[in-house]
Parts: sequence; structure tokens; C-alpha cells
Amino acid sequence: MSSSFAERKSIILDLLMEEGSVGVSDLARKLNVTVVTARADLAALEEEGLLVRTHGGAVPAQHSKIRERMQAYKGIKGDIAKAAAAMIEDGDTIIVSAGTTTALIAKYLLGKKSIHIVTNNTLLLSYTRTNPQVRVTLVGGEFRPEEEGVVGPMALIALDQFHVSKAFIGIDGASVKQGFTAHFVESADLVRKMAEQADQVVVLSDSAKFGKPGFARILPFDAADALVTDHDLTKEFEKELAIADVRIIKS
Repeated sequence: MSSSFAERKSIILDLLMEEGSVGVSDLARKLNVTVVTARADLAALEEEGLLVRTHGGAVPAQHSKIRERMQAYKGIKGDIAKAAAAMIEDGDTIIVSAGTTTALIAKYLLGKKSIHIVTNNTLLLSYTRTNPQVRVTLVGGEFRPEEEGVVGPMALIALDQFHVSKAFIGIDGASVKQGFTAHFVESADLVRKMAEQADQVVVLSDSAKFGKPGFARILPFDAADALVTDHDLTKEFEKELAIADVRIIKS
């Protein structure tokens, strides 16, 4: 198979998401490399904080709920994140909220220059470690492994210090009545604060979340400037978003 570490890294992380663990011998066979190389790859990924080594193999560093979310609609999420990243210009300072789709934005920033990201998204860090053109300010607060994000009063206070050109926010659900929503009140409060600090608010979501509102309201539709989604958004929601003057970008 591939001899490039970057390619093997992607395969290993995919296997961990799909299977929940990998064994060294099985991994070496699948990658068509020696057991020594497979062990070295796992050691390197552990150094990056992407997995935890076990006796004879490795398990993911992320919470199981995060792994499930990363796997769901994987291709669609990548397309949405790529389309969102295309909206970022050289020299931009942006806010990125916690979420598996929003984290992928950083993956598609290669080639852009002098980008500064303010975020509570710890998952995003794995995509920025090797990009010298991306500067990250991580807000403080309580870390929640099931969200791979930081929340709480400290994070809200920290956000008061920033003004950014664009906020890229993730959601857990949406409905005509409630607008954009989250599962948890603390998450909704933080994302709403992020939106307040930005000149432009861009929502990232696959269409499957529409019609399935979460517990806590983040923003009404008309508080967003754009939605990046897939091609399966219903005509009903397209109409409601158009009324709210939200630009729809389909990836």
C-alpha cells in the first residue's frame, strides 16, 4: 500500500474510527509495511495526541460520541468544510465553534496565509499542528470530551476580547420555529457569543439536522448570513432561509 506517512496516517485514523481499535500486526498487514514501521507510526500519532497506544495496538484518543459523529456523513462533512474554508481569505481572523464539521475547516486551509483562528474546538488542533500559516487562540474553560470543546463562563468571558471577520458555527439541529439549535444550553450560549463577535456568521450543517431541533436555541435564522450545507436541503427550509435573507451555499 502507501509508503508515505501522511497517507498511512489517514488510513490508521479511518480504521480507528470504523473499528474502535487497531492491532499492530493487523495494521502492518493492511498497510503492507513491517511491524516495526506500524509501531513507529502509532508512536508518532500518539505524540500528536491522535490516539492512545495499548498493549499490541492502539485506541482513539477521542470520546466514542465524537468518533461516531466523525464517521456519520463523513464525505458530506468534508465537502461542507471545504466550501467553508474557500470563504476564508489571506489575513482573516475567524472564530470556529466546536464540532466535527467545523474542525475540518482547518484541514482545507493549506495554501492560505496568515490565518488566525479563535476557537473552543480542540479537535481542530490536530489539523493545524503542521501548518505554520495558521495561528490558533484556544479559549479557556471546561473541557468536554464528548464535544471535543471548551465551554463555560471562562470561555464566554474570553470571547469578549475578540472581534473577527467571520464566525463559522456548527449546530445540532434546526427548525422553522426555533431556528438554529444545540443539544446543551452552555454550548448554545457560547456559540451565540461567538456569532456576536463576528461581522459575518456562517452556519455549517448537513441537511439531515433540519427538522430536528435541539434543546437549546442558538440563533434565529435571520441572525446568520450564510449556511453551508449539502444538496438535500428541503424546499421548505430553502424558502424559510431565503425569507430570513440567509445565503445558501451547497457543497
